Amino acid sequence: MSELESLFPRLSGAEYRVTSPKDWRYNCIAWAAGDTRRWWWPGVPPEDEGYFWPPGAGDEETLDAFVAAFATLGYSPCEGGQAEECWEKVALFANAEGVPTHAARQRPDGSWTSKLGRLEDIGHPLRGLEGEDYGRVVRILRRPRVSTIQQSDTPPLG
Repeated sequence: MSELESLFPRLSGAEYRVTSPKDWRYNCIAWAAGDTRRWWWPGVPPEDEGYFWPPGAGDEETLDAFVAAFATLGYSPCEGGQAEECWEKVALFANAEGVPTHAARQRPDGSWTSKLGRLEDIGHPLRGLEGEDYGRVVRILRRPRVSTIQQSDTPPLG
C-alpha cells in the first residue's frame, strides 16, 4: 500500500496518479482556484506573505465562506460532479461537523485533481479522497469554461 493509499484508503484499487512533486507554497483550495503561488485559507491576516483569502468571502471556516470565495472566481453551486462540456467544476469537502477541509478541481476529461496539503498534486476519482481526513464531498460548484481546448494540470492564476 502506498503512503497516499494509507492516508486515503478509497484510493486503494482506484485509478489515481501523482501529477507533481510535494510543494509547500499552495494548498488544495489555491490549486482548485488556479493559484500555485499562495496558500488559501480564511482567517489569515492579509499581511501574511504567501497567504490569501478573497476579500469579502468571510473569514470563518464555514461552507458559506468557501462558496463565497469561489464565487469571486465566477463559481456557483450546481448539482452533480459529472463532466459537462462547457463547465469547470470544483468539489468542496467537509468533515462531519460541516467544516470545510478540502477542494478538488475537475479536469476537462471529467477526472479530478487535488493538492494534498503540503504533499503532491494527484489525479483521482471524485470520491477517492473521502474519508477520515477530508470528510465527504458536500458541494459542487461550476463556472462557464473559458475554453474547450484541453487544459493541463496547472491552471492559469486566478
